Amino acid sequence: MESLRWRKSSRSSAGGPECVEIALVPSGAAVRDSKNADGARLRFGGAGWDTFLTAAKTGSFVS
Repeated sequence: MESLRWRKSSRSSAGGPECVEIALVPSGAAVRDSKNADGARLRFGGAGWDTFLTAAKTGSFVS
């Protein structure tokens, strides 16, 4: 993945288990765990990113 400008999500906890960083790219966004910057990354196209944000905002990921 090309060099990206990462920023920590405002919803991430300070030093806790929920630490997420995002990088906006022309075609969508990339997401990674801020505690493991060299680990796996998810990359979303524009429509996929919109779907992901909607699901996150509406609580669709909560079981």
